[in-house]
Amino acid sequence: QVQLVESGGGLVQAGDSLRLSCAASGRAFSVLHLGWFRQAPGKEREFVAAISWSDGRTDYADSVKGRFTISRDNAKNMVYLQMNRLKPEDTAVYYCATAPGMGWAPPKVSAPYDNWGQGTQVTVSS
Repeated sequence: QVQLVESGGGLVQAGDSLRLSCAASGRAFSVLHLGWFRQAPGKEREFVAAISWSDGRTDYADSVKGRFTISRDNAKNMVYLQMNRLKPEDTAVYYCATAPGMGWAPPKVSAPYDNWGQGTQVTVSS
């Protein structure tokens, strides 16, 4: 079991930046895929970004590509989401999650992720 705690959310204006952090504790962090998802009010949870356990390859939703960057620090058991040029439509609760490190590419759907944090709110005003 992995425990995840997100931080770094807040209220910002459009065009600003935020950096979300997710601290993990528990079993072998370095062999887990890591992902960020978000859920806006009245909408389903959606994929944002993911990073693999193996070679650090990353993947992003089209809506955030070029603006968001996911990274991980295995020595600190941390995963980050740097969010630049934020837009009002980025407003959501952001969750980090872990998935077993099967395969080289990190999953882009929520089903394989079996540990989730409690979420952190990001609000972007126009």
